[in-house]
Amino acid sequence: MDDLPSLKSLPPEWVDLFVVLAAIFLLVLCIFFWALLIRKRKGTRRRIRRRHHREHRPANPTLAQGGGLPPVREETNPPQTPQP
Repeated sequence: MDDLPSLKSLPPEWVDLFVVLAAIFLLVLCIFFWALLIRKRKGTRRRIRRRHHREHRPANPTLAQGGGLPPVREETNPPQTPQP
């Protein structure tokens, strides 16, 4: 048993590193079990919402159906805004 390295023979920086890594590992393990066990409710199902397509509402037209893009504006002409 004397062949096994102990924490006393390691430099303090390595001991600190092991403590931080162990804390991170425990935190990740706790989050994993929380997500797995607590968030998963047994016996409850989520309702699936389905979108109802209405036949009386047509789809938006494509650019080809609507006549394409509007003409390119020249930089000298400001965009026209409707006057109230």
